[in-house]
Amino acid sequence: MPGRPSVAGRSLLVSRPAGRMGGGGSALRVCADHRGGINWLSLSPDGQRLLTGSEDGTARLWSTADGQCCALLQGHESYVTFCQLEDEAAFTCSADRTIRKWDVRTGQCLQVFRGHTSIVNRILVANNQLFSSSYDRTARAWSVDKGQVAQEFRGHRNCVLTLAYSAPWDLPGAPCAEEVGGLLVTGSTDGTAKVWQVASGCCHQTLRGHTGAVLCLVLDTPSHTAFTGSTDATIRAWDILSGEQLRVFREHQGSVICLELVNRHVYSGSADRTVKCWLADTGECVRTFAAHRHSVSALRYHAGTLFTGSGDARARAFDAQSGALQRVFRGHAFVINCIQVHEQVLYTASHDGALRLWDVRGLPCAPPPRPAAPARSRSRLFSNKVGCAAAPLQPA
Repeated sequence: MPGRPSVAGRSLLVSRPAGRMGGGGSALRVCADHRGGINWLSLSPDGQRLLTGSEDGTARLWSTADGQCCALLQGHESYVTFCQLEDEAAFTCSADRTIRKWDVRTGQCLQVFRGHTSIVNRILVANNQLFSSSYDRTARAWSVDKGQVAQEFRGHRNCVLTLAYSAPWDLPGAPCAEEVGGLLVTGSTDGTAKVWQVASGCCHQTLRGHTGAVLCLVLDTPSHTAFTGSTDATIRAWDILSGEQLRVFREHQGSVICLELVNRHVYSGSADRTVKCWLADTGECVRTFAAHRHSVSALRYHAGTLFTGSGDARARAFDAQSGALQRVFRGHAFVINCIQVHEQVLYTASHDGALRLWDVRGLPCAPPPRPAAPARSRSRLFSNKVGCAAAPLQPA
């Protein structure tokens, strides 16, 4: 199967003594079936399965009950860039310019989505629609059932890296929300983010202000706010209805690679080897997590603990409120591209081709941070990390 680096292996059950605070953690299982780096890891909504997408051109389904591989998804003609797992179906996208839908019970390919003319970077399944972004400078909306393009979003001047969707019912108070069919937000290496009306395909707003590629974004739909992270080392908050830039978060010294939004706090991972915690409503930096030896490539907040993955091949657990380092998880050989947490197990996927399961029992379970403003309805979170190198910036 075409791919890039080759790492052969098999599933291994590894038992090690539980690590001390700040120590090596406890690896429950090492799953090394992939023969290339793992680019993404997705957890099903019911928590029963994991999906990995790899440089070896395949995806694999895993059981969270025992860590065993339960299906091999073969068919892509090049490496898998991203994947999303639903309860009944799995979705993968690839450098072969296609997206595939798979049956999670049989592993059979149910649908191939064709139309993009270059690498497909990201996909998002929401509201019975499939959204995709590509190096061909477009984003697209597809019918999940028919596999046909429902809408094409053209206007970016370079590669579209990341995207998020806000359904009409997630936009309280927005004029004509039902008519526009919700809003799609895209981020590009052209330095802009764009807000699109899904029903018409029209660009609703262009969010200009970044001086580098937009690598990641998250949405807080109740406040109509998008947060974007860029190679210009800033995070910016935008009103997606008016297009107004609300505030700029400026303390990072390197590209902002990944974002997480938790109860009015924004967590950002950067090439400057730190994670920072910001008040979403003011832009004030309230905490810096600084124990990494390389870029921070992945973030996941869970039950009062902030888990990070880094280019130094280690995952870490921090107390989200104090910033104290609680545990270091050693074992991977290359950058950790994605992390998930489910029922006291940390899952890490790396460019070394391995999926590792770690015991996180014993870490304190604290409540989420208190909101910096009066509590609002729970935000719908879309976290999009970009691990690929950005294309050259072109003027917007």
